Amino acid sequence: MINPVRKIFGDGGTDLGRKIAGIFSIVAALNIASWAVAWGMFHGHALLLGSAALAYSLGLRHAIDADHIAAIDNVTRKLMQEGKQPVAAGFFFSLGHSTIVVILSLVLAATAAGMKDHVAFLRDFGGGFGVAVSSMVLFALAVMNLIVLRAVIQKFQRVKTGGRCEESDLDLILVRRGPIGRLFARLFQLVNHSWYMYPIGLLFGLGFDTATEIGLLGLAAAEATRGLNVWTIMVFPALFTAGMALVDTGDNVLMLGVYRWSFIKPLRKLYYNLTITAISVVVAIVVGGIEALGLMQARWSLSGSFWRAVAAISDNSGLLGATIVAVFVVSWLTSLLVYRLRRYDEIEIILAAE
Repeated sequence: MINPVRKIFGDGGTDLGRKIAGIFSIVAALNIASWAVAWGMFHGHALLLGSAALAYSLGLRHAIDADHIAAIDNVTRKLMQEGKQPVAAGFFFSLGHSTIVVILSLVLAATAAGMKDHVAFLRDFGGGFGVAVSSMVLFALAVMNLIVLRAVIQKFQRVKTGGRCEESDLDLILVRRGPIGRLFARLFQLVNHSWYMYPIGLLFGLGFDTATEIGLLGLAAAEATRGLNVWTIMVFPALFTAGMALVDTGDNVLMLGVYRWSFIKPLRKLYYNLTITAISVVVAIVVGGIEALGLMQARWSLSGSFWRAVAAISDNSGLLGATIVAVFVVSWLTSLLVYRLRRYDEIEIILAAE
C-alpha cells in the first residue's frame, strides 16, 4: 500500500497517466468523504447544509486566487525543467494552506461557545465584514492581474509578429501575480520535491491574503454559538479543504499538461499564461461583484427583480462554486480551440540567444 502511494506523491516515474489517476482518486475520496459526513450530520437541516455548501464554495474560490496560481505555476515549471513529474504539488500546497484554516477554525469554534452574548457580532462579522474584505481584495487582485494581462498580451503580440522570445521576460511578468507570490518568489527556487509545497502552503495560509478564510472562521463561530459541538463544526473547514484541494490539484495537473505541451513551442507558454491570467481576472470580478452586491442587498433590504436575482445567486453558494470550476474548464477548452483555429503552432518563433 505504501509503495503505490509513494509513487503517486513522488516526482519520478514514467507512468504519468497512472500518477494523475491516483492523485485524483485521493482528492475525489477526500471530497466524497467530506460530503458524506456533512450529509450524514446535516441532512435534516437545510440551513446547515447551506453553510456546508458555503464552506465548500469558499475553498473552490480561494484556490483560483492569483497567489495560488502563481505558486503552483512556478513550482510546476521548475520541477518539470528538472525532469520531474510534480502531479502532487498543488495537493500539498492546498493541504498546507488549509492546515492554518483548520487550526484557527478549531480554536475559534472551541471558544465561541462561551461567547454567546456576542453571537450577533460574530454572525455579523462572518457574514458582513468578511464578505466586504473578500470583495475588496478580489477587486484589487483583478486590477493587479489586469496589469499583468496587459504585459502578457503585449509580449504575445510581439512574439507572434516576429519579436524575440525570451523566457526570462515572461518570468519577470508572471512573478508579479499576487502579493504573497512575489514575497516568496525566491523561496520557490528551494523546492526540489512536490511535498515541499506543504510548508509553503502554511506560509501562504498565515497571510490571509484573500480573506475567504475569515468568512469560514466567522461561519464556524456562528455555528458554535447555535449549540453545535466542536467536532461537528470541523466539517466546515474539512469541506473548505476538500474544495481547495480539488481545484489546486486540477490546476497543477492542467499546468503539468500545458507545460509538457508548451515546451515544444514557446508561443504556447505565452498563450497559456495569457488565458489563465484572463480567466483569473474574470472570476475575481464576477465573484467579487456578486459578493459586494449580495452584501448591499442584505444590508439595505433592496428589492426588485435584479436584487432578487442577486440574492438568489448569493444564497446558492454551492452553485457559485461549481460555476467557478465550469468557467475555468470551458474557458480553457475555448482558448485551446481558438489557438488551433488560428494556427498559432505554424508561427515561427525567434528564440533569444542563450
